[in-house]
Amino acid sequence: MCEVPGVLSECAPSGDDAQLGLTAQRSLEGEGGPCELMAGPVSGSVYQKGDIVVGGLFPVHVRAPQPETDFRDVRVNGTCSLFNQRAYRWLRTMVFAVEEINSDPHLLPNLTLGYLAADTCLAESTTLSTALTMVTGLQVSRAGDGCQSAPAVPVIIGDARSSSSMVIADTLGVFDVPMVSYLASCVCLSNSLKYPRFFRTMPSDALQARAMAKLLQLLGWSWVGLVSADDDYGRFAIQILTEELRGTGVCVAYHREVPRGYGKEEMREMVETIKKSSAKVVVTFIIDQDAKALLEEVVRQKITDKQWLANDAWVTYATLSVPQNIPSLAGTLGFALPVGESTYADVSQLRATYKVYKAVYAIAHAIQDMLACSPGRGLLVNGQCPDVKKLRPYELSLYLRRVNFTTSLGEQLYFDENGDPPASYDILNWHVTQQGKVEFVNVGHFLSSEGSGGQFHIDMGRVIWGGGQGGKVPVSICSTPCPAGTRKAVQKGRPECCFDCVRCPGGEISNETGSTDCFRCRERFWSNSDRTDCLPQQVDFLSHNDIMGIILSIISVAGAALSAATFTTFFYFRHTPLVRANNSEVSFMLLVSLKLCFLCALAFIGRPVAWSCALRHTLFGISFVLCISCLLSRTVVVLVAFRSTLPGESLMRFFGPAQQRLGISICTLVQVLICVLWLVLAPPHPAERGVRENRGPKIVLECDVGSVVGFGLVLGYIGFLACLCLLLAFLARKLPDNFNEAKLITFSMLIFCAVWVAFVPAYISSPGKYTVAVEIFAILASSYGLLLCIFAPKCFILLLRPERNTKKQLMAR
Repeated sequence: MCEVPGVLSECAPSGDDAQLGLTAQRSLEGEGGPCELMAGPVSGSVYQKGDIVVGGLFPVHVRAPQPETDFRDVRVNGTCSLFNQRAYRWLRTMVFAVEEINSDPHLLPNLTLGYLAADTCLAESTTLSTALTMVTGLQVSRAGDGCQSAPAVPVIIGDARSSSSMVIADTLGVFDVPMVSYLASCVCLSNSLKYPRFFRTMPSDALQARAMAKLLQLLGWSWVGLVSADDDYGRFAIQILTEELRGTGVCVAYHREVPRGYGKEEMREMVETIKKSSAKVVVTFIIDQDAKALLEEVVRQKITDKQWLANDAWVTYATLSVPQNIPSLAGTLGFALPVGESTYADVSQLRATYKVYKAVYAIAHAIQDMLACSPGRGLLVNGQCPDVKKLRPYELSLYLRRVNFTTSLGEQLYFDENGDPPASYDILNWHVTQQGKVEFVNVGHFLSSEGSGGQFHIDMGRVIWGGGQGGKVPVSICSTPCPAGTRKAVQKGRPECCFDCVRCPGGEISNETGSTDCFRCRERFWSNSDRTDCLPQQVDFLSHNDIMGIILSIISVAGAALSAATFTTFFYFRHTPLVRANNSEVSFMLLVSLKLCFLCALAFIGRPVAWSCALRHTLFGISFVLCISCLLSRTVVVLVAFRSTLPGESLMRFFGPAQQRLGISICTLVQVLICVLWLVLAPPHPAERGVRENRGPKIVLECDVGSVVGFGLVLGYIGFLACLCLLLAFLARKLPDNFNEAKLITFSMLIFCAVWVAFVPAYISSPGKYTVAVEIFAILASSYGLLLCIFAPKCFILLLRPERNTKKQLMAR
């Protein structure tokens, strides 16, 4: 055996398999005599000759020696430290796969594979120097020529780390040397333009990130923390994950990178962020050594309430499943590569190991395809088949890109245009057995191969959850989902997952939990009190079944009955001086008109229809004009009667009963003509009006006046007659007390005018059906005012003081 920079080469065959060595000697005895080589600071390597030698890079140790910076001497065989058993298993897997292929009579039957595997010490500088030594075969010899240079390898399996793989792929691209990584998963390596000779049996992190995003959505974890490695592997993975989460409702509470060198203060601050955060789920994209340093601090700070979502690099890292870590890590969920079947698969979870195995076989099948090439079959390079005995690296890379085979486990392997394999992941869950040991239980899977459609499955019944939840899914949210009837209002300066719940305004609803918007009810519908459903808007009008409608109806009927009773009383005493002195015919007409005024109020109650709208306004206008015309006639008669008693006056002949009937008829006819024109040109009609109340708007059915001018003329004419009557009655207020009906008319007209003046603002400000109620109230109040003021004193005398119902009493003054 002879040492070269970073490798052990065999100077003379021994007849046995190559010796596995992890430390190099400074000088060894070769077949051609002693020689001393100038070696770089590489921990060790293992070599087996063959027709084609496959290189391999494995971090058998995880701490590289310190480089020489004085440049005063040559340091040979610097020692790496901290043995990594997993990586050593990967190296042995490569050796096993090569030997298995060599013993297979069907695969490469006339060709022997060799291997050259070296320790990278988990350092980019060591990895690069070793890779260059492998592909160039360069060495420096001080004496003798018995030691040959290391054989140039046409392909390298490795490296385990994405950052190192990027460095090697960049450098080896100059030599067109392909490399097949078994563990590098950075998305950045899926770039065929930048890394055209890079292949891997490890899926890209883009697919794992996609699977993680789906899992977060499935479990309703909308508030999560992210922890990544401080390198391109971690940064690209987090970038893809955040892109996958965009628009899904999942927000990032924090993102921290595991500090390089694992400084105690930096680690403490990072873990304190995890501890203090309200996010109960922690998503990681870190390598196993990062995870070890991170979780040591997590255990030290006694963080046991978090649900860890592990990436494939450490989810099956047995070093972490020690008893002291169980309180913090029990229930961890993670994605792992499919397990390979070897003798110890059930206990050692040989997942990354299986990727090494497939990498060796991918190279073997590519060489097999090269051997099978013929002018009419296979991939021709420059018009001819490649010469395997003089294998050129770039030719091998062309055949690697076309390789497609099925492994002994029935798994198909091929590389896409970016050198990536079909992806599949097992979803593992950390269960704690009764013996207090961690068991990695498969609870689901994720497939992204062609035709799978991104198949995702998890058996929720088998999952043991982290954070002390046991069989209950942890809740990791920033804000409690808004209940139905409310919407989200994002808090200023915070992610969209942090929000307040705002009640939907009237007329809008949200009938789902966590709604981002409220939706307006369609026309003629309104939201219920809970803002969860749209109900038909209430059609509102003053009906006979309403309490208010019943009360007003009773008051209206009572007024009509009182008018009828007064009419009966006056008719009974029609021959008495009191009734005759007040012109009984006009009194009867006045009582009839008052009865109509009371009854017209009933037309305002009930569901508005065309005939009731026309009736209520015309009956109201004509009844009140007839009533006021009667009062006006009586007032004029009183004034003329007293003036005609003066010498030379004879005006009474113009104001006899016939003239009074004619005057009343003319005044009333004017109102009738106004109403007829109103009904013909623009009659009142039923209409709907939306009115907003505390419980929402209602559809108010009302009678639209049709013509504001017509309605104004009706009211204006009533107002004109009322003012004229009030003026004349005021002028007659000083007539003799016993015969002074003008005072009663004056007082009644004051009440009438006051009621209708107050009616205007009340009518305008009243909502819904109360508008009609105000109008009815004004009609009834003014009618009662006229009835009581004019006829109550007379009925009192007729019924209770009959001794005053004499001509002597009436003419006392």
